[in-house]
Amino acid sequence: MQLSLLDIIVIGAYVTLIFAIGFFYRKWAARNTSSYFLGGRKLTWWLAGSSMIATSFAADTPLAVSELVTQNGIAGNWLWWNLLAGGMLTTFFFARLWRKSNLLTDLELLEKRYSGKAASFLRGFRAVYFGLLMNALVIGWVNIALASLLKVFFNVPQEYTLVFIGVAMALAMIYSSLAGFLGTVITDFLEFIFAMGGTTILAVMVINSDKIGGMTGLIDKVPSWSLDFFPKVGGADSSFGGSVGLLTLSITTFLAYITIQWWSSWYPGAEPGGGGAIAQRLLSTKNEQHAIAATLFFQVFHYCLRPWPWIIVGLSVIVLYPDLPKDERRLGYVMAMRDYLPAGVKGLLLMSFFVSYMSTIASQFNWGASYIVNDLYKRFINPDASEKRLIHVSRIAIIMVMILALIITPFLKNISDVWDFMIHCTSGLGLVLILRWYWWRINAWSEITATIVPFIGYTISVSLLDLNSTESLLVTVALTTISWLAVTYFTKPESLDTLQNFYSSIKPAGLWKPIRLSLNMEKNKDMNTRSLIICWISAVAMTYGVLFFVGYIIFRQWNNAFVMLSVISGSFVILAYQTKKNKIFHDSE
Repeated sequence: MQLSLLDIIVIGAYVTLIFAIGFFYRKWAARNTSSYFLGGRKLTWWLAGSSMIATSFAADTPLAVSELVTQNGIAGNWLWWNLLAGGMLTTFFFARLWRKSNLLTDLELLEKRYSGKAASFLRGFRAVYFGLLMNALVIGWVNIALASLLKVFFNVPQEYTLVFIGVAMALAMIYSSLAGFLGTVITDFLEFIFAMGGTTILAVMVINSDKIGGMTGLIDKVPSWSLDFFPKVGGADSSFGGSVGLLTLSITTFLAYITIQWWSSWYPGAEPGGGGAIAQRLLSTKNEQHAIAATLFFQVFHYCLRPWPWIIVGLSVIVLYPDLPKDERRLGYVMAMRDYLPAGVKGLLLMSFFVSYMSTIASQFNWGASYIVNDLYKRFINPDASEKRLIHVSRIAIIMVMILALIITPFLKNISDVWDFMIHCTSGLGLVLILRWYWWRINAWSEITATIVPFIGYTISVSLLDLNSTESLLVTVALTTISWLAVTYFTKPESLDTLQNFYSSIKPAGLWKPIRLSLNMEKNKDMNTRSLIICWISAVAMTYGVLFFVGYIIFRQWNNAFVMLSVISGSFVILAYQTKKNKIFHDSE
């Protein structure tokens, strides 16, 4: 497909702007590792929060949501809607603790919370496991989405796709190496604005096309089950049948989402207890108040407002492209971009997708490099390395991540398979990531066990027991939880000095009474667990309320919208009262 001259001008201006930002921040990034990986800890809540949103929005996200909607209707989004509960845990239980820790990377916490060779091994292992392997998988599924854009817009043959992806990754590598974290965050903010604007325009253009005929036409033309916000028995079209799994929504799978998955599995951007790219942004904020506000801003915008333009296009794809094969339904979103956007806007959205790709890849590069440099190279190879040397090694680490991602990408067939693998192979780890802050008895062996056993559980449940995906999740979570609990009680606690130092510096709430008494310290009144639980529940209710309220208004379900408005009002009043009473948005110092 040929782009218009206006599209080309828009794309050229956008690329120029992005690299100008990188060039502007190059000297700041080169100051030291804190500037390179955390932007000097100067981020405001709105900048850190919008960066969280943009990092979780790559070229794959609208395509994946569209694919979920064509298969399972609106209810298919519970695959990721369920993660809101875990995200709000980070807001009220962990954001303040992360910022207070004053670490460079979240993996430093391992040798602050644990001690001895086990802690050192865990830190080095997770630097490679998450910084290289899992990071490369995330980049790989983003590459799949870029390949879809190349296929639909430019008819790039399959055998040449990897070459174009390599060029795009090289540009992202150059930008990431040049701009550092602060430049990447500024780009994230611009990408968030342009991408949301472009996807909203696309939804409006598609819904008002002749083939759809407005919202009334869409409601009349799509299957009735596709408009349900919650799954129903027998609700999905039989043409989408097959084995029941995490990505084929059933009542059982839905219950697994909302009761187990959100707290049990590690997932990039929604890690239980924070961590990864989210922790990096929490550590980069000005203070604890900004860290809490940033994550609350992220959760609300991420779940409430951003998905509806994607969902509308996904429903429209069912009508516009009914003959798309099941394994190519993600292409429907890109085909709608191609067929229904006017010149200029088409270039803007296409470029926003490319820039969101580069932004996400740059963020992944920067985050992965921070692990490799700080938690592997500096910790185990060259502890006395100068700041200049560490910046140099950071750029080499980015190249390593890029090469591994390029090697992995051709072996990935679709985004959903990577999601399924990642969810299963971290099932059960999430609870340890939560409790290590709130229970003194957790030790390094607990976390090592919870990291390794999911692989064993997944292999047994799929290869030997031949369970479907949902059953496999339940078995793996149960096996992992039993294993790490047993290991916890059969191994010694961490040394008293380690636990005392951790408690003194972080002052967490929860089950720390033996350590607190050994220090003759009073209970931390700034971390009232009951108040935090009330804040968490009310924030989750409010956010789901806003999410469904917007959806019910769009689809003209007025009675349901009124009910959601009542939920929003009640939960907001409770949340506002609790946050003010307990000074949630104040530094604890």
